Amino acid sequence: MNKISKTALRRLGYDFIPPEYLPEGKDEYYLRTEQNHSTIEYRPLKLDEVAILNKNGNSSDNWNHVMVSDIFLPELVHNCNFFGLVRIGKLEPYFLEFHNLRRPVGLYNSTIISCDIGNNVVIDNVNYLSHYIIGSDVMLVNINELATTDHAKFGNGILKEGEPESIRIQLEICNENGGRSIIPFDGMLPGDAWLWSRFREDEELQTRFRQFTENEFDKRRGYYGIIGDRTVIKNCKIVKDVKTGSDAYLKGANKLKNLTINSTAEASTQIGEGCELVNGIIGPGCRIFYGVKAVRFILASHSQLKYGARLINSYLGNNATISCCEVLNSLIFPAHEQHHNNSFLCASLLMGQSNMAAGATVGSNHNSRSADGELIAGRGFWPGLCVSVKHNSRFASFIIIAKGDYPAELDIPLPFSLLSNDVSNDELVVMPAYWFLHNMYALSRNAWKYVDRDKRSDKIQLLEFDYLAPDSIQEVERALEILERLTAKAWLEQTNRSHLGIPEAKRIAATPDISHPEQRIPGTMTPPGPDSELMALGKDLLIKNESSLASLEITADGFENSSRKVRIRKLTLAYPIYRELIIHYAVTRLMDYIQSKNTGSLNDLQALLPENGIPETWVNAGGQLLKESSLHKLIDDIHSNCISSWSDIHRFYQSEAESYSRDKLYHALDVLNSVHGISIKSADPACFKKLLLQSSTTAGWITRGILDSREKDYHNPFRRMVYDSQAEMDKVIGKPDENNFIKSQFLAFENYKSAIDSLISKWNL
Repeated sequence: MNKISKTALRRLGYDFIPPEYLPEGKDEYYLRTEQNHSTIEYRPLKLDEVAILNKNGNSSDNWNHVMVSDIFLPELVHNCNFFGLVRIGKLEPYFLEFHNLRRPVGLYNSTIISCDIGNNVVIDNVNYLSHYIIGSDVMLVNINELATTDHAKFGNGILKEGEPESIRIQLEICNENGGRSIIPFDGMLPGDAWLWSRFREDEELQTRFRQFTENEFDKRRGYYGIIGDRTVIKNCKIVKDVKTGSDAYLKGANKLKNLTINSTAEASTQIGEGCELVNGIIGPGCRIFYGVKAVRFILASHSQLKYGARLINSYLGNNATISCCEVLNSLIFPAHEQHHNNSFLCASLLMGQSNMAAGATVGSNHNSRSADGELIAGRGFWPGLCVSVKHNSRFASFIIIAKGDYPAELDIPLPFSLLSNDVSNDELVVMPAYWFLHNMYALSRNAWKYVDRDKRSDKIQLLEFDYLAPDSIQEVERALEILERLTAKAWLEQTNRSHLGIPEAKRIAATPDISHPEQRIPGTMTPPGPDSELMALGKDLLIKNESSLASLEITADGFENSSRKVRIRKLTLAYPIYRELIIHYAVTRLMDYIQSKNTGSLNDLQALLPENGIPETWVNAGGQLLKESSLHKLIDDIHSNCISSWSDIHRFYQSEAESYSRDKLYHALDVLNSVHGISIKSADPACFKKLLLQSSTTAGWITRGILDSREKDYHNPFRRMVYDSQAEMDKVIGKPDENNFIKSQFLAFENYKSAIDSLISKWNL
């Protein structure tokens, strides 16, 4: 049975705060007074104004409780019912216009309960308006319900006085069972969500994050909803417990409940037709249109939900777009694209710059025993058409997955790889360095476009978009070791089969994949000789590019949770590319450093640099790359109370951003020394010149690869066949030499080459 209480009509609009939660000596408006920062001075109505209001079909339980600005035209108020304390700003003879919506300033055909209303506002046909502080030049038109409750939290996962823990709103990200739940709050950055969702075993840390969040918010009951200046809300059904910034535009929404909608004059947020949003935080500059359903979510700034998208129990990072699809229980770092109706993402951590194609099912549901599976993918994750990938899986940076149903869990440690399912041979095929071999255009353009699309005004976290960065380069360094081991293993197997017989070949084949030492199978035999010897053998074979390698079948264990073969394709092409990228990464970092310091000579440069770089492991914390040592210090500082708020953590992000360029340089120097045995600190001029020229050469073939991979689209007969003429094709898709991105990359290369040539000349190398 519905519990419907009856109270005297004279109390409508009063007793907003239950008596047991009203501090001694305070009235029910004390928080309202604290919230309203307007400078409007209110006065009681004059008798003639009351008369005009009554004549115009208005009513009030007590006209003494309707206060107005000094400039007030009662003629601009018609057919309104007022209850409780209502304060009205200026009403002047203007009309407001926004997107062809034109309405005279004033209050019309509405029921208004205990509200503060700013200057020159339009309120027209709002059936129920209750407990809101409304800014100036606001337009509220055709709204069924616009109300705030005394326990409103505006999307934050906090509790108000007297509320039980059972009603707390949490985001169950990365895991459907709630094992990584976090408490959402206004201002939560992607890095915050990542920190909180990881380190679950550190109970003290988890407690501190909860305390930080609780300390951010007041537990008192009685806060009013806010509608910022120049916000327009029209043709909406239910808007309840919603706080809205300035300059927002809400039209045709079905239900908006328990939300903070951040919006500013510079970054207006818009919500459109048919949307239903409940229990969420929306950042400034967001766009949400056409039937979107979002429940328990955070949408970071300048992101979009469109065309029936469903976002549930998830955090979507900045500058991302989700359309026509379903995302559940996921943490997605900035710059994510997912545009197609039948794609599905569940219980996943995607580390940004990702793109999901139509029909992709990533994190297909649980194993029938428990919904606790997870998936982790580094930057640049790209599952293609109709891909099905299961929990638990893990992917290095910039992995593209070809169409197919992948039957088992995957662990792919080779960055920049193409992953494909060879059904005819029942094999998993991995092609490392695929992007550099076959699709430089897409790889480079993605990095370029995300920089261009980063519209954040408050860049607390420094987002890394370059595909050559500490996270991907440390994966390249590991990949080189993996490829060396796999090559040596295959070569020894072939040698043993030729000279030692089948039994020895079987012994070699039975060894576990030492690219994943933590995954060695108990009881299996160890590889011949120390691990370092195996790597040295593989490195020697690959650098010399022995002719015998051409006939090697390179396979790997530990990449897929199955007994079928995992074949590594084009390894001998990928290996030198990986090594080249290390040099290019180091030299680009050095060139930036030289130009920033205006270094005059190689000796001057060497005097400024550390001995051999600084070895570091890097992590991706919400799109910002952090040294693992810095992360550990952050956690230690939280434990010791040196960091005691989310604001302190945000200052940590900013501090790390300030030193990032230097730290990245030191990392590059370390990797260069580790992989190539070259120390810039002691390099002679000839060695340094060779590195510069090698980097220039690498930049050249990367740039040419951008053009070549795009030109393939113009020469493919199956692409050309839909056009009746070359002229038509040129008109529809343009010419490669007219592509602005390609032109910008060639210009950047010419500038880079010139800078290197100039440095060689200036330093007499």
